[in-house]
Amino acid sequence: MAAGPGGLEAYYGLPREVKFCRRCVISNQRPDSTVEFRHGKGERKSTIAFDAEGVCSACRYADLKNREIDWRQREAELIDLCNRHRSRTGAYDCIVPGSGGKDSGFTAHVLKYKYGMHPLTVTWAPHLYTEVGFRNLQAWIHAGFDNILFTPNGKVHRLLTRLAFENLLHPFQPFIIGQRQIGPKFSVLYGIPLVFYGENQAEYGHRLEDNFIPTMDPRFYAGEPDPESVLLGGVSGRELMAAHGLTPPDLHPYLAVDEARARAVGTEVHYLGYYLKWDPQECYYYAVANTGFSPNDERTEGSYSKYSSIDDRIDPFHYYTTYIKFGIGRATYDAAQEIRHGKITREEGVALVRRFDHEFPAKYFAEFLDYTGLTVERFRQCVDAARSPHLWERTDGEWRLRHAVWMEEHRS
Repeated sequence: MAAGPGGLEAYYGLPREVKFCRRCVISNQRPDSTVEFRHGKGERKSTIAFDAEGVCSACRYADLKNREIDWRQREAELIDLCNRHRSRTGAYDCIVPGSGGKDSGFTAHVLKYKYGMHPLTVTWAPHLYTEVGFRNLQAWIHAGFDNILFTPNGKVHRLLTRLAFENLLHPFQPFIIGQRQIGPKFSVLYGIPLVFYGENQAEYGHRLEDNFIPTMDPRFYAGEPDPESVLLGGVSGRELMAAHGLTPPDLHPYLAVDEARARAVGTEVHYLGYYLKWDPQECYYYAVANTGFSPNDERTEGSYSKYSSIDDRIDPFHYYTTYIKFGIGRATYDAAQEIRHGKITREEGVALVRRFDHEFPAKYFAEFLDYTGLTVERFRQCVDAARSPHLWERTDGEWRLRHAVWMEEHRS
């Protein structure tokens, strides 16, 4: 059995001095996006940038969205893009990956019913569907869309999820790989060059300049689809086949899109959020009105929201593990983006983070253990091994964060 991750300070080279954005509630521990199928145990991650005034790059981009970007010109670019690809026969002319959640619901609907496109929607299935998640998928389909639901081999997916948890404390890695690759993979399979995702992840961090590029960097999805060298769950494909009995076909769904085939098709992965001013809460209102999207009937554990990332019973453990590794839980992510979009104040965000960020996702814990084959003891061992000492201290038998946004507010 895998030994479990070591302190993430050593793994990721996180900044030793913890700082919080003066505008939102995010800290400088937030990692940038990574190429998941090349993500190994010793990878050093870059983190969100802060400027000299102590403001994060995501907040600086929010300023630019509101004050400097000409959104009429951006929409004109979108119309031109659609005109170049639009089918005159009703055949599929773009791929829209998604789950039927608020973002993919908005993306597919506005492309079809406002801009006259003919999208094929494609879905990489969650690990374990929630009732509301499957209901929203069906509502999306019945709002007027053809859909292909791809569900990977359950035995393989469980194994990779367990290994990703034990080796990287990253149980959502197999899903993220599939979610990011399924659009361009179906582009190549069907010969449809144009793919639309929702917003660029750079809106929430990463390099500020990436927000001014309309397309996804192909390194996140394309390459040489080599089953031996791919890294999944912190383990090479070669080891997965030798030690765990997997075969090359077992690994096929997780391999990079064949770069040569993507070039031949002319695959381009665009962010709709580059062309239209993206606001997650407005996407929610639109999806409720137009695609039958429904929020959960209770708030999500670890946060105060009811409508974001509600498809998968494993999803809460993704955010719980980011809390352990980086001191950033789900309430921090939710509050930070709502502050930037003017939905709540920073003071309200700080209070929400203090109340909910630390909450353990108990509702689906038994199902998570059953899915991964972990014991409670093994779960706790892996979690505690991933607590970097610059973020966590153990006092009176309990783990406590050394730094939190409400602590910094009090100190200042």
